[in-house]
Amino acid sequence: MHIGFIEDTHLHGGTQIWVAEAVQAFIKNHQEVSLLAPEGSWIVEQCRHTGAIITTYDWDEVILEDRNNQAIWTNALRDCDVAICTVHPPREGFHCVVFAARCIKEGGLDTHLIPKTGTIVPEYLREFYLPDETINTSVIAITDFTRKYLIKTYNIPAEKVALIYQGTDTARFRHSDSAWKEAQARYPLPDNASPILGSIGSFEPRKGHPVLFAALEEMVKTSLPNVHLLMVGDGPDEEMLKEKVKTLGLERHISFFPFTDEPNYVFERLDITVLPSLNKEGLPNVLLESMSMGVPVVSSHIGGVSEIVIDGETGYMVEPGNKSALAAAIKKIWVNQNHYQEMKINARKLIVNQFDKATQFERFIAHFNMLIATD
Repeated sequence: MHIGFIEDTHLHGGTQIWVAEAVQAFIKNHQEVSLLAPEGSWIVEQCRHTGAIITTYDWDEVILEDRNNQAIWTNALRDCDVAICTVHPPREGFHCVVFAARCIKEGGLDTHLIPKTGTIVPEYLREFYLPDETINTSVIAITDFTRKYLIKTYNIPAEKVALIYQGTDTARFRHSDSAWKEAQARYPLPDNASPILGSIGSFEPRKGHPVLFAALEEMVKTSLPNVHLLMVGDGPDEEMLKEKVKTLGLERHISFFPFTDEPNYVFERLDITVLPSLNKEGLPNVLLESMSMGVPVVSSHIGGVSEIVIDGETGYMVEPGNKSALAAAIKKIWVNQNHYQEMKINARKLIVNQFDKATQFERFIAHFNMLIATD
């Protein structure tokens, strides 16, 4: 089977990390794999030496949808039995799923197009998920929340929307004493820091970091004077957030570190992972990885988070944007250390039993084979 991936972004978020891992896993499983992505993008560099067939295009020029770009995409998809296209935001009227469908249709290709999504954006159009019903196409949702939303809101036939969790690498994301020692060196923090919170990912408005900072300020003043937040990542809000730390007088309580492709060392350093997102979340990899490491979670009640964050068992959920609720949930986890230790065990057990990535990759391949057999 020939599996294609379409990534219309230069970003290196959780989705792109999953694609990079999927490319390697599918090749190891003796599948042929192609990648179609912008030249110079993070995902292209990650997959350059994997054995995948890589086709690049000009990210700025492709929105013209001219003959040259159509030929690039059509040729890249020509031999693919299935092509998985992450549903990215539209750009000046251009959308990667819609353009891929056009290339498949006008090129007379047999490729089965699979938009894949975990994030619900109410402004998105139905055609971003089911672009052309005259070609072979169906959707993969990576949360049940998303699957139900697509069926109910966009009236996409239930048989065309499969739920397949992405999962995480439970062998990689597990505690070890040696990794714990390395984490102390990589992420030096004040000796009295306790609890240590972590926010990992892109620094952008939808992630709600100012709400987390406000919650931290409240905790420092009222209940957890030594609390410390580890901010790991990068993004457009980075400078603004660093200035906000100074404005709030939280320099001794918040540390910034750059994006890493070895987040397991970050989780070794954490007591609690916090996801204060305001919108646009599916089932974030950072939560799966955190729980696989036995680190409980406090998260906004958003997207598919409730499918892994079970209140009182693996963490707590709060309404997005509520700084006091966020602070209260963090305190609630930490003050009862017996319960906290139970949460650590529960979190790891849930991910190992239900969200192991190796098993999920096998489910993706089985699903692709089923699609090919029924087309």
